[in-house]
Amino acid sequence: MFNDKVILITGGTGSFGKKCTEVILTRYKPKRLIIFSRDELKQFEMAQQFPESKYSCIRYFIGDVRDQERLYRAFHGVDYVIHAAALKQVPAAEYNPFEAIKTNILGAQNIINAAIDQKIKKVLALSTDKAANPINLYGATKLCSDKLFIAGNAYVGMEDTMFSVVRYGNVVGSRGSVIPFFLKQKETGTLPITDPRMTRFWITLDQGVDFVLSCLDRMVGGELFVPKIPSMNILDLAKAIAPDCKLEIVGIRPGEKLHEIMVPRDEARKTLEFKDHFIIQPDFKFFADRFRNREGKPVPEDFEYSSGANSWILSIEELRKML
Repeated sequence: MFNDKVILITGGTGSFGKKCTEVILTRYKPKRLIIFSRDELKQFEMAQQFPESKYSCIRYFIGDVRDQERLYRAFHGVDYVIHAAALKQVPAAEYNPFEAIKTNILGAQNIINAAIDQKIKKVLALSTDKAANPINLYGATKLCSDKLFIAGNAYVGMEDTMFSVVRYGNVVGSRGSVIPFFLKQKETGTLPITDPRMTRFWITLDQGVDFVLSCLDRMVGGELFVPKIPSMNILDLAKAIAPDCKLEIVGIRPGEKLHEIMVPRDEARKTLEFKDHFIIQPDFKFFADRFRNREGKPVPEDFEYSSGANSWILSIEELRKML
């Protein structure tokens, strides 16, 4: 579906954006692949890895999702948008709430308006497990963003633009994740552990990109995709990375949970289960026809997809192999 198409990735210089670029350039032959981000240094560095001299389809656009006028210009002639731009560091969002809202919420509104007016075919927005029953501002902004993108399908009127969302857990080794931090702390001989009971959903960058691209292919607009992925215990991760290190329990940081949730119990009534993923259907009744031919089966009314209750828990050895 990407051959001879124009694809734009917001936040394209991030961990996801770079891996997604690599996969698209390896597997497909897009007409243009636009990397849209606000950091000129990261674009310069990415251009060393994916130079225009080798990849004639690639373009690097400086811009911010807060700037609707720039989005209108960047979206001209684009077929598909993958929205990965966000302010995602939990402590930074708590300390700079206005900035997180401007990027994660108002930026989503700008993308929706620009996509409809520029007649984008499909927009797929990346979310996070922290958006389900959020307790920190980052999660709250992403929940709001998710709601905006789903409602965007009602906002299009007679246009054909479709909006969907992908929600998944922590990405192994992404910037700001616990793995680079643990590897650095390993040199000190001591690893700080927030709580030995803590669990997280765990997905590799390759798996995340593959899932997003498959969802972009099969989306009909209005659905929220959740992959079936394993969970890990933070204590097991520490043992996998540095088995000889001393562990220091430091307590849960502000805005953190013991366990993350990707499908809340309150949304079980509108959730369909498939072989390798779930779909949370929209509340809008006039979207119902889009989902009638889906082969998924409804989950039980008391269903909840939590990292703590997940039956698929990675062992220390499996974590080592994944790392």
